This record gives sequence, C-alpha cells and structure tokens, in this order.
Amino acid sequence: MNNDELFAWACEQYARYGVDVGGALDKLDGVPLSIHCWQGDDVHGFEAPDVKLTGGIQATGNHPGRARNFGELTADLSFALSMIPGENKVNLHAMYLDNGGRDVARDSIEPSHFAAWADWAVEKGIGLDFNSTFFSHDKSEDGSLTHPDPAIREFWVEHAKRCRAIGKYFGERTGKLCVTNHWIHDGEKEVPMDSYAPRMRLMESLDRIFEAPIDPSLHKDAVESKLFGIGSEAYVPGSHEFYLGYVMRKPEVLLCMDAGHYHPTEAVSAKITAVLCFVKELLLHVSRPMRWDSDHVVLLDDETRQIMREVVRAGALDRVYISTDYFDASINRIAAWCAGSRNTKKALLAALLEPVELLRRIAAEGDAGGVMLLSQELLTMPLGVIWDRYCETRGVPGISEMTAKIAAYEKDELSKR
Repeated sequence: MNNDELFAWACEQYARYGVDVGGALDKLDGVPLSIHCWQGDDVHGFEAPDVKLTGGIQATGNHPGRARNFGELTADLSFALSMIPGENKVNLHAMYLDNGGRDVARDSIEPSHFAAWADWAVEKGIGLDFNSTFFSHDKSEDGSLTHPDPAIREFWVEHAKRCRAIGKYFGERTGKLCVTNHWIHDGEKEVPMDSYAPRMRLMESLDRIFEAPIDPSLHKDAVESKLFGIGSEAYVPGSHEFYLGYVMRKPEVLLCMDAGHYHPTEAVSAKITAVLCFVKELLLHVSRPMRWDSDHVVLLDDETRQIMREVVRAGALDRVYISTDYFDASINRIAAWCAGSRNTKKALLAALLEPVELLRRIAAEGDAGGVMLLSQELLTMPLGVIWDRYCETRGVPGISEMTAKIAAYEKDELSKR
C-alpha cells in the first residue's frame, strides 16, 4: 500500500464504528495547545544571568544547549513549533521579560517589556499565554500572597495586577485570547499552628488582584493549586479545595489543574468531570509526575489519554484550555518540546477518534462487558496512520525526518552555546 491507500484503509477501520476521521482532524485543528517556553532554558528566565531556582522548583540534568536569551529561546521555539502540527500558542512566565540588561522589579513590569514577544508571536501567527512569577525572588523566600508582612503581600499583588495588564496586551496584539495563570509556591515544611490565617490572606490578595475586570475576549485569569512542594511538604495554603471554592465564588476565574499537583495516588483525569459540573471553564497543565511533581516529559501514556477522553466525552473542548508544563534538562530540550507536545495532541486525537456515541449506547444498555471489549479493541486501531497523515497535510515532518532535523540543529546551533 502507498500512503494514500494506507490512510484510506485506516479511515475505513474507524468508519466501521461510525467515526468520521476528517471531522476528528478538523476538531483537533480547532484546539490550540499552549506550549510552555521554560522547557528551553530550564526555568532561568531573563532577569539575570545566573538565577537560583527557589520555590520548590528543580530542573535536573545538564544537557548542553540551554537557551540563554530572547534570541536563542525564540529561535529554539520557532524550530520546535515547525515540528508540532495544528494550532499552537506559547506560554510565558513574567521572568521572561526583555529588560534590556536593566534591573526591573517585578512590581514594575509593563507591556513594553514584552513587546518583543508580541512582535514575534504576531509574525508567527500564534497566541501567547502568561504566568505571574512568584518564585526565585528575594521577596518570596517566606511566601508571597500569603506573607504575614502587608508590604510583601502588596509587592506581589501589584506584580500579579501588572501580569494581568500584560496578558490583556497579548490578547490585543495577537488577536487571540491570553490566559494568565497564577501559581504561588507558599507553604510550610511542617504542619503550621494556624492553617486558616494564610488562606484568608490569600483570598484577600486574590480579591484585590482580580478587582478590575478585563474584557474576557482578550484575557482570562486562572488560579493553580498544588498538594505540596520541596520545602512545603506539610502544608500549602493554595490547595485544590481552596481554589475550587474560590472559583465557585468568583466564576470569571478559571481553575487550573496540573497533572502533577496532587497526591501520587490521585489522577487529574478522575477529577475533570466532577469539577466541570460546577465551574465554567478549566485550564489543564499536562505534565507527567514520576512519584511526585517531577514534571517529566509528557508521554502517550494511560493517564494522558484518559485526561483527553474525559474532556472529549464530556463535550467540553470549548470549556477547557490545554497547556503543557514540564522541564527536562537531561535530554535535548527541543526533542522534549516536540515529544511532549506531539504526545499531548496524539492523546487528544485518540479521544476524538473514539466512537463516543456507540460506547454511550452500549453502556446505556447495561452491557459493561461490551464497553470493555470495544474500549480495548480501540487501543489497537491505526491511530499512527491517521497521525502521520495529519502531520503530512499540516506540513510537519514525521519521526525519521524530525529526528534528523533535531540532531542537525543540535550540531549546528545548540553545541555552540
């Protein structure tokens, strides 16, 4: 069989179950994936040449070629994006500002410090998402939005307000919605005497941050929970329960659920539809926790596939924003970007190729065994053939060509850094 015949055969296999492959690919095109910039430089940012990561964040490994400035990072991102099919966005942290070599305090950042990013995104025809950066700073050693010192809290509240203004600017410049996410590392190594007061301070800080409304066609906010971190093993004020309650109280704010921010025995996939019953929209950070929130590169594993199944089966693609969030410094960083992003999209494609109505009908008839049999049969369907055609028609290389391109880029560019 040639490629056309192989693709036609694969479409026939799915059609047996009532699946329209062309329609699934069109839907896949309509779901932008927000790709995190921090994989390219190990979360260093551009504030200073040598940044010490704090807030429980670690990027392990020392593979050569880390991006050191805006030019290198955007070059690497552009190269990676050329190998990731479909609509994509790039997700930034506030620490990736263009400060011109000057010290710019985080409570003084402005849209002008991100104009170069906006110019680059407009040239690429992509959107930008944003994140406030509360970690890796001398004013965040003992917390940020929950800090007992009002002056410290004020600093971080102002930082977050300015991040929202930058997010709005990105929406205006790119013509695409910007989602600005807010995650704080605040927490305690031991069980605190008072777990209530920090949460009340966090709520008051958030209320002040979100005081001014922003056009939701340009910008939306999200808040991200975490179970624990390095140095905050016992207590985190910004827990899942806290933020779930907060967004139900303030429905214009999205809940961000990160695949690595829960107990190792919990799965985000099991929470998605429960939360969607009560909130308007969700932001998902797709990652791969290995025993803890270790931010491994996303694989086409059972949990990633189940995350996408839950979103698609709930008919919630228009209510869920999907981002990647991991950082691996032990392998070629562009390979990490491409593998994780492509695997995220493959998992979504697999979910879109599921005969959801057929499975629902079998389940409604009380035939649990039939659901199991068909679900398992679907795992060996020719997903790879459909994915290869998708990449080909979107001008993106297959695995062999992509591997060769990455190796050449490492030799020609990354090895010289």
